[in-house]
Amino acid sequence: MRRSERKAVDPDIGVLTARLMFAVQGELFATLAGQGHPDLRPQHGAVLAYLDPEGSRATELARRSGQHKQVVGKVLDELEELGYVERRPDPSDRRAKLVVPTARGLDQMTRSDAILEAIERGYAEAVGADAYAAFKRMYREIVERQRARRKDAAG
Repeated sequence: MRRSERKAVDPDIGVLTARLMFAVQGELFATLAGQGHPDLRPQHGAVLAYLDPEGSRATELARRSGQHKQVVGKVLDELEELGYVERRPDPSDRRAKLVVPTARGLDQMTRSDAILEAIERGYAEAVGADAYAAFKRMYREIVERQRARRKDAAG
């Protein structure tokens, strides 16, 4: 059996994760577009998914998302231009900047939460609430183990 055929029949965890991520992103951003946020793209999720409503530092967003600071900076520039975030002096350290969602950003965050809850509810209905809860627990454990391995390898 050719590798591509094997991957189609029995995809590995990387392929499955990518398929799920792209499917969820597709549904999320298509729904957001229909709800007044047509200018957002999946790459914006590297910031918006990790942004606290009261604001976050760019370095913290990079750490949470696992993205390089330069990538997060570029996404922040785009989101600021689109009116989703603004940079303000951090009240706890005037030398640092705090990335704060605007009213438009807060609306997107609220809508995203509701959309993702609906997506997950649909999965739970499809496979059963208990099975979905067990899947999510196991998947979270796998992700945490992988992150720990990556952190250990980085030294």
